[in-house]
Amino acid sequence: MNTTGIVRKVDDLGRIVLPAEMRRLLELDKSDVEIFLDGSKVVIRKYSPNCIFCGGRESLTQLEGKFVCANCVQRLNGAE
Repeated sequence: MNTTGIVRKVDDLGRIVLPAEMRRLLELDKSDVEIFLDGSKVVIRKYSPNCIFCGGRESLTQLEGKFVCANCVQRLNGAE
């Protein structure tokens, strides 16, 4: 992990501002980040949907707000 030397304050509502250069490099807009914990680290990364069953990221179909890949759809339909 590379350090940038950039320090940001967390405001009263828990928000931080990502520097414009980082947003440009990652081609981020208002809805494309996911936030999670990795031990004692807070990780923010560009969001990319994945299959709720196998974690795959190719040939995704959205079903009731969840993503399922084509392979898992076939398996759910009984085709192997």
